[in-house]
Amino acid sequence: MPNPLPTRRHVLAGLSAAALPAMASAPAFAASGPSLRALAADKGILFGSALSAGTLEPAYLDILKTECGVIVPENEFKVYVIATQPDRYNFAPGDTIAGFARDNGMKLRGHTLLWNKVEFMPKWLLNIDFGSNPAREAERYLRDYIKRVCTHYGDQVFSWDVVNETIDPQTGDIRDTPFTKALGFDCIRIAFEAAREYAPKAQLVYNDYMSWERGNETHRKGVLKLLETLRAKNVPIDGFGIQSHIGNDGHIREAQHEQWRAFIDAAVGMDYKLLITEFDVNDKDLPTDTAVRDAGVAAAAKDYLDLMFSYKQLDQFLCWGMSDNHSWLQGWTPRTDKTPQRPTPYDAQYRPKPLREAIAAALKAAPKR
Repeated sequence: MPNPLPTRRHVLAGLSAAALPAMASAPAFAASGPSLRALAADKGILFGSALSAGTLEPAYLDILKTECGVIVPENEFKVYVIATQPDRYNFAPGDTIAGFARDNGMKLRGHTLLWNKVEFMPKWLLNIDFGSNPAREAERYLRDYIKRVCTHYGDQVFSWDVVNETIDPQTGDIRDTPFTKALGFDCIRIAFEAAREYAPKAQLVYNDYMSWERGNETHRKGVLKLLETLRAKNVPIDGFGIQSHIGNDGHIREAQHEQWRAFIDAAVGMDYKLLITEFDVNDKDLPTDTAVRDAGVAAAAKDYLDLMFSYKQLDQFLCWGMSDNHSWLQGWTPRTDKTPQRPTPYDAQYRPKPLREAIAAALKAAPKR
């Protein structure tokens, strides 16, 4: 799901690795029993979370170190952070996240090389003139950008979201962007080919936010068409990232179990690995009462994860933040009753919630990979 446009918390250039120090102690409100990382690893699954390079409380970083085996930058690897100006690259925010992962023995995912959606491209790129031979110049720019980013982070990034959200959920077609205007579908192919060339050891993933609630039918159909085309054209792609922002694009109670399973069956039938890349639960439709709301969030999560973990092709599971006060949903879809959303495993005081228990229970019940 798209993140909010860059804000102070999302884009903080020039931070040092010291801003996100390695932590040795357990979280102040640690959950009892094994960590989510350990429960997932027992089933052959990597568990982790997104992290922003903003100034974060030590207790939150403790939770990440205790619970997570993999980190993905929330926004710091995106083009609107790295390339705010043409021919000027800013890797400092991303380096902060990479340093935290390295210092704490965590794996690092990359998100994303081509976010093929105009709302999240810098203005200069939206207005770029590719000249008299736009296809040639667009390809040159795209390959050069991917080369610079991939070679900067090298083998530390073990898995890349190469292309993100290129399907329009209303039409099921590839979005209209400066790259598709110049190259058509080839911009997708070129992005994956360049990623394979410059990150040869990394897993290459297509990532999107189609969900299992009613109202996502056209989006799902378009994504399957894209996945089929990628396979038919022998594009170098390994995995399919399913963001899993439950409740964002439909009502939380309107899950389409049979249709969703058919969708996943079709993807794995094309020999794609599966990843849950951005999990959280939007509680906008649930009552104000905290206990009732937390129970509803946990039940929806358990329902979804039990289905997803039944697929042995799924071997990565990342939350999009581990505590409510660091969730993008607070600004993206505020509740009508003005109370904060509660979409993550820990609350704003870093205390584990029923959602964490539901995640743990789903991991315990999952078959081994």
